Parts: sequence; C-alpha cells; structure tokens
Amino acid sequence: MFQLGKTIVSEDILEKEFVCNLSACKGACCVDGDAGAPLSLAETKILEEIYPKVKPFLRKEGIEAIEAQGTWVTGIDGDLETPLIDNKDCAYVIFDGKTALCGIEQAYNQGIVDWKKPVSCHLYPIRVKDFTEFAAVNYDKWDICDAACSLGQELEVPVYKFVKEALVRRFGEDWYMELEKVAEDLKNGL
Repeated sequence: MFQLGKTIVSEDILEKEFVCNLSACKGACCVDGDAGAPLSLAETKILEEIYPKVKPFLRKEGIEAIEAQGTWVTGIDGDLETPLIDNKDCAYVIFDGKTALCGIEQAYNQGIVDWKKPVSCHLYPIRVKDFTEFAAVNYDKWDICDAACSLGQELEVPVYKFVKEALVRRFGEDWYMELEKVAEDLKNGL
C-alpha cells in the first residue's frame, strides 16, 4: 500500500493484470453478487434525473424493479446502490444475446445521456471505499473475472492502465499521472 494524495492505494492495481473479456464472462459482474453497484450521493441524483431517458433502453423487469424500489436503494449495509431484479441482476442490465450490458451505457453510447454509468462499474475491478480523511483504492479479485486476468496477462495490461479513464474520472488527471510515476518507480525498483 502507498499514499497518493488523499488516497491509500493497493500495489495490486499496479502489479496485477486485467482486461475485461466480455466474450468469456458474458458480463457476469452485472448479474452476480448480492448487492447492486455502489453509488455516491451525487450519482443517486443523476440516476433520478436521467431515468426517463434511460428507461426505453431497459428490460421490462428492470423498469418494474426501478419503479417499485426507486432509481437507487440503500443496501443492507447502509450503502447506496443500484436496485436489483429479484436480488440478482442489476435493474439497469440489458442483454445482447446472453451477454449482460449496461442500459445506462447504451443510452450514453447513443448520445441520449452524458453520463456513462456509475463510476464503481466503470472502475471495476477496482473498488474505492471512502473514509472521512482518505479513500482506499483496492483491487477486487473475483473468480468470475478469471478470463479477464488471463487476458490481461496475455496482453500485459496492468489493472490501473485498463481502468485509466475511470480513475481519471474519479480522481482527476493529476492524480493519475502521479500513479503512473509510482508505477514506473516500482517497475524500476526505486
């Protein structure tokens, strides 16, 4: 672990390799697990605002879940998160054949909304936990992503490079440039 500004960062994000392999996992991270995607308070307001524009992209089951539970929920641990369909799929998930995709991201890709998706989804496999004085930035190893780890190793892409856009979105360009410097120093044994 090392400190970077007001973050404590796990060296795993520099040392582990990862590239999503959607053809292998079929978007399992959107349908497996026991909670929705983590959200910030600001993101809950964005979801409320964009829902009418995103709704046409969603499945009937997702719309029903959102209209019954709300565009976001408070999970059992008190965290803000996306609602689920029958405690499984994220309510915003859609399918292209057997592959799970994000309905919000589809609306974004078509220029309907200007928000890509929750930053926690964009950052995955990195998870950020905010504390009063700092944020912890960790690599989340999940067996459903084994194919992504294998592809990352094959292509030699470290986690932090794979999620660069999301890290910049969450922490800013300056923070990311500092992270790259730490990675380079670590690589050179400094």
